[in-house]
Amino acid sequence: MSRGIDDYMATWELFLSCTEKPVTFNFTDIEVTAGSDVAFATAVGHCVNIDNAGQREPLEFRLTMGLRKRAGRWIVTHEHHSLPAV
Repeated sequence: MSRGIDDYMATWELFLSCTEKPVTFNFTDIEVTAGSDVAFATAVGHCVNIDNAGQREPLEFRLTMGLRKRAGRWIVTHEHHSLPAV
């Protein structure tokens, strides 16, 4: 498994190639559950996708993040995005 910012950004290439620039995210329904050193957060994300015909269309997705506190700082240890099944 690769780690690091370059590997992380590579996972976004497809998404960024078909999203309106500048990419702007809006999050709603944010929920955070936190203990002293472990937490997770969920939210519904919103942005604008550009479809195959070049038309703007709203894109809604679910975001889940896992976090751990290390040396007094919260670090994202897991990030997952998913689209609603249609």
